[in-house]
Amino acid sequence: MSVELRGITKSFGDLVANDGIDLRVETGEIHAILGENGAGKSTLMNILYGLLSPDSGQILVDEQPVTISEPSDALAAGIGMVHQHFMLIPVFTVAENIVLGHEKVKGLGVLELDQARAEITRISQDFNFDVDPDAIVETLPVGIQQRVEVIRALIYNAKVLILDEPTAVLTPQETDELLQVMKNLKKRGTSIIFITHKLREVQAAADRITIIRRGKVVGTALPSATQEELAAQMVGRPVDLTLTKKPAVIGSNVLSISNLRVIDNTGRELLHSVSLDVRAGEIVAVAGVQGNGQSELARAILNLEEHVSGKILIDGKNIVGETVRNSLHSGIAFIPESREIDGLISSFSLAENLILDTYNLPPNASRLLMSPDKISKEATKRIAEFDIRSQGASELVSSLSGGNKQKVVLARELSRPVKVVVASQPTRGLDVGSIEFVHEKIVQERDAGRAVLLFSTELDEVFALADRIAVMYRGTIIDIVPASISRSDLGLLMAGIKPKVNS
Repeated sequence: MSVELRGITKSFGDLVANDGIDLRVETGEIHAILGENGAGKSTLMNILYGLLSPDSGQILVDEQPVTISEPSDALAAGIGMVHQHFMLIPVFTVAENIVLGHEKVKGLGVLELDQARAEITRISQDFNFDVDPDAIVETLPVGIQQRVEVIRALIYNAKVLILDEPTAVLTPQETDELLQVMKNLKKRGTSIIFITHKLREVQAAADRITIIRRGKVVGTALPSATQEELAAQMVGRPVDLTLTKKPAVIGSNVLSISNLRVIDNTGRELLHSVSLDVRAGEIVAVAGVQGNGQSELARAILNLEEHVSGKILIDGKNIVGETVRNSLHSGIAFIPESREIDGLISSFSLAENLILDTYNLPPNASRLLMSPDKISKEATKRIAEFDIRSQGASELVSSLSGGNKQKVVLARELSRPVKVVVASQPTRGLDVGSIEFVHEKIVQERDAGRAVLLFSTELDEVFALADRIAVMYRGTIIDIVPASISRSDLGLLMAGIKPKVNS
């Protein structure tokens, strides 16, 4: 079944998310849509699946115009979607999730699940999915949960399958398995629309590639195109994807974490027995599938978590229980996971955001009075140093692009005396040009003798930056390995499996 979108336009206020997009997907084709976060990819697919309505444009299925106002219309037209964040009820079984919205009841109000079980088993056998219809979803690995989503689409006769950032929460092994599943579906005639920003996966799976930048189609390519060529189309200029860095010059321990435990307000343990040392002049990357405690560990180091026990030493001084301000002033630079929520105040100017950590310290203030001229002068200097594309120091930070917002965070955190840099997902949502800049700044901090603790779910980033890799699984660090470890062995660790060592 073929699908075509013609002139799809969608705006949210002044933001044009999709601007006259044309796209055609042929029968039995894996068609990748490549673009950085915020390029408009997911908006386009949400329109195709009926979760959003376009302002203008047309959708055709097998050359015939169709109206898709809600997901049931899409399913009726043969279009299914597997979302980046799975639409499953964790406490339901696989079969119960499959029939949700299509329930049939037998005597005494009991759900009729036999047919669903049979179909799940049939599809599992056809594609070697190994999915138990009666398994509780929350007990399944993430990769199997994703297969449940695929099965649901196939049971309801999806001939076109939309996969929205499907590898974001998968280990490398699960990613490889998914790419093989996609190829098997293609052999059966299923058309697949594969949404991603990962160049490696596009080259491994796609038949054709459409590149979207700032809501517009800017080009098409074949998977034989180089990563540099694809990256250049994504950002509109040449990009050097190879990061070069000198051998690490290792110093003494700067950050020492021992027996760290974090619980939430219900008493549930989020981190247990976390111990880790980060030395001056090295980058330790914390790798793991999203949701295994990385965010809580990063927040705990800044004393942003409430119920914490154990020790966090900065140059030998325990900071557990300190205020966030004192934690920062102890020598921590913090690049938070969400620059919008935790990194910036959108209603403040660039100059004001650049002094959030130091507004009461010289040269920004003297005797409790702030010095506007000095603040403005320093901001102008940082804007130039960090290449922040803006209208000047007085511009509201809310008007900046994602990459430039991140540069504001970097400029603030790295322009004061620090001992440790804690960078949590520092390139999330950035284009490859901004990623290049952020990586260079992180390496500069390491080479200047700072201890760097990097949290990243992007394996390419981990391997590019890390001197050592700490692997988190279910709230603890299960191993610390050299950066020379293979992707496959790292993937096993991320799944909680210790790789076999050849003797």
